[in-house]
Amino acid sequence: MVRLLLSLICLSIVAAYQANQVASQTVSQPVSEPVSVGPLVKALWFVHQHGTAAALLPENDSAVKFALTKALAQDSQISFDELSEFVDVRAFEKAAGADRHIDVTELDKLATVGIPRSRKQLSVQAVEHADYLTTSFDRIDAVHAQAGQKLADWIVAHYEPQKTEPQKTEQTTNSLQTSQPLNVVVVCTGNSRRSIMGATMGNLAAAYYGFENIRFHSGGTTPSAFNARTVRALSDIGFTIEATGDQAERGDVKTANPIYRITCGQALTVLEFSKHYAHPHNPQANFAALLVCSEADAECPLVKGAALRVPMPYQDPKIYDGSKYETDKYAERRDDIGRLMLSVMAQARRKIELSGKD
Repeated sequence: MVRLLLSLICLSIVAAYQANQVASQTVSQPVSEPVSVGPLVKALWFVHQHGTAAALLPENDSAVKFALTKALAQDSQISFDELSEFVDVRAFEKAAGADRHIDVTELDKLATVGIPRSRKQLSVQAVEHADYLTTSFDRIDAVHAQAGQKLADWIVAHYEPQKTEPQKTEQTTNSLQTSQPLNVVVVCTGNSRRSIMGATMGNLAAAYYGFENIRFHSGGTTPSAFNARTVRALSDIGFTIEATGDQAERGDVKTANPIYRITCGQALTVLEFSKHYAHPHNPQANFAALLVCSEADAECPLVKGAALRVPMPYQDPKIYDGSKYETDKYAERRDDIGRLMLSVMAQARRKIELSGKD
């Protein structure tokens, strides 16, 4: 019975998300409050914000959601005993108050607390899509989960907070500023699809979780051009992508290589075009390199300048070009990569907070 209830609730999450997509406002408008998503999702976000490090691992996501569903189904409130495996006791007691329970009304209030400044500056549509992806970390397979954990651990190890913090205000609260920017370069073969999706969704994930100076870049081993299908897949979830009118150096003399400006509300503006991963536009040293295709992994046993090299191959959506599944498969790949990037940033943020480095 409980598993049936979990399935029905998850279906309602998807339906609510689809309704919000239709009703979403202009993409350049910053987000102010979370959408209406129901108590299960709000409770899940509470665990993401105050959970143990283990609670945020993709392999534990289903267990967390099952525990939350069981608790809410019984009496519409959650006790620490029901979540003791997943939540930090001090954070839970602070949120729960004297009665040591969190009810639906308290979940409504908790959902508006702790939203980073940079998330508020993203477009409404992009935030809503990121919200949705955070409900499905259990869809990350073991290979990608292990690769993501390596990246999260690298971020935590190299995160150094600013030595002179600005005075905390409502505008700066919950932002994680590093003393030196952390850079990630996402690499595939043609730098036209997966690597650009990876860099763009990585930047979204960093802003969503308040990492204001972690930056993702893209590159390839044999660059071509920013594919129009990739442009569409990213535009569909709230990114504004416009050609600047300038051209980058061509990887293939027959293929134009226009430079695009990608924006997402006020939080993100980057120039994107197809280029070699070692192009001067990208960082040259002390970055993490993510190899998102098996060909790039094989061609780059050593990525010059990289402090970390992580293979995390994804199937190329190019194989569906021209088919009836083209749009859906590009969206699927975008979301697979975006889901992992959000999971990585959620883990990194929580580990930093638990370590006291923030």
